[in-house]
Amino acid sequence: MRELVYYVGVSIDGRIAGPNGEVGFYPAGDETQAAAYSAWINAQYPETVPTALRAAHGLADVPNQHFDTMLMGLGSYRVVLDAGITSPYAHLRQYVVSSTLGASPDPDVTVVGNDPLTLVRTLKQETGQDIWLCGGGRLAGALLPEIDKLIIKSYPVVAGSGVAAFDGRFDPTAFTVTDRKSFPNDVTITWFARHGRSMAESLRQ
Repeated sequence: MRELVYYVGVSIDGRIAGPNGEVGFYPAGDETQAAAYSAWINAQYPETVPTALRAAHGLADVPNQHFDTMLMGLGSYRVVLDAGITSPYAHLRQYVVSSTLGASPDPDVTVVGNDPLTLVRTLKQETGQDIWLCGGGRLAGALLPEIDKLIIKSYPVVAGSGVAAFDGRFDPTAFTVTDRKSFPNDVTITWFARHGRSMAESLRQ
């Protein structure tokens, strides 16, 4: 079965973006460190590079390694829409979860008005690669019961305010560390796998 994977960058204080969607504050080290880190990420997860940037990174013809489908909330999508981009990941199946966006501005983007849990459960039953949850925090909070794995890029910076990695009801859910890698620029990537049921799920049994 396909799995839902939350792959995202996070600050020390658990922010995935600033109050207005800023992500440029994440430190990547000096030029050499930044280049090495970017090259590693691009080699491992090429499909997470936006379509418009793939050619510049030498990824235009590189096949998807892990994901063939992506989900994002309106907050994440709004950032690229404001930049005039309607289909940021044209090399993937794209879903935007929003009850206010209305009709999709692009035929390659499917807008889902509500019930993201049902959407994910349906997608999991299909054949294919895993499903990338790329943000934002409210959508991650809503989809927590269906998140199978986390890939967290931890950056050495405190945002102070912004979008939380998970923004939802209190629902402690345990994950197990399966791997961890540190880079010379002080960024750490940790892979987590879901560990059993959440507290809320257990209480419902």
